[in-house]
Amino acid sequence: MLEVKFITLQKKLRTVNQIFKIIKQQLPKIQLLTQIHKTQTWPALCVEKFEDDPAGMKFYTGLQSHYDFTFVLASLGEAAYKLNYLYFRSEQLSVENQFFLTLVKLRQHKTNFELSRLFNISETAVINIWITWINFMYHQWKEINIWPERDLVRFFSPYNFRRQFPTTRIIIDGTECPIRKPRSPIAQQSTFSTYKNRNTIKILVGATPGGLVSYISPSYGGSTSDRQICERSRLMTKCDHGDSIMADKGFNVQDLFAPIRCFNQHTNFFVKKIE
Repeated sequence: MLEVKFITLQKKLRTVNQIFKIIKQQLPKIQLLTQIHKTQTWPALCVEKFEDDPAGMKFYTGLQSHYDFTFVLASLGEAAYKLNYLYFRSEQLSVENQFFLTLVKLRQHKTNFELSRLFNISETAVINIWITWINFMYHQWKEINIWPERDLVRFFSPYNFRRQFPTTRIIIDGTECPIRKPRSPIAQQSTFSTYKNRNTIKILVGATPGGLVSYISPSYGGSTSDRQICERSRLMTKCDHGDSIMADKGFNVQDLFAPIRCFNQHTNFFVKKIE
């Protein structure tokens, strides 16, 4: 019985040795083909090149490391690998590099032409990826509740701020983003900002005293006033009784909160107290 097992083991060892010899003979060719494959398929800019380059990753995307990049991509779920593209399904870039291209464009504001050269794809492919991913990220991330609980807001508030404004839940202000001049005269009028002297979209943004963005309103045309946006927002329904909302003095909406006892602080901000 032992002799049979020994003979079987010897046959297996001979087979393994033969396989090993074949791999050893073909190894230089495999290495060469791998190198050629990488040279031919990897574009000038791709996420694989930043796996061990956190400074480069932060420069191009704003994320601290390749690990953070992977984490953010994972937050979009499995749907990122089953997208319905604007024009055609993109096979030239991996899902990771499509997301990387989108972040680079958001961070660096590069043109479609430049991105087409950096990623070795056509301008049409860049537009296809860009619009598809922007819409996808919006629909996925809008489902996330970014409004923190009151206790968390107070816990992460700076000590001096918390001591002076203990009930402040959020600090709000309006921001404008420039856009291309629309063709429609009506759209031109509704998006023209007299403050920026160009066509913009306007958004109400709120952050906690600790610096976390906790509220973003829908976007409106640049002609919309801060007061109108505040009236249309559902910000007040998010706050709990006893919270305060802080804003710049130029944000003239105190009377909107008169029924809930709006009052001014003797600083560069006013606080609307919810009772």
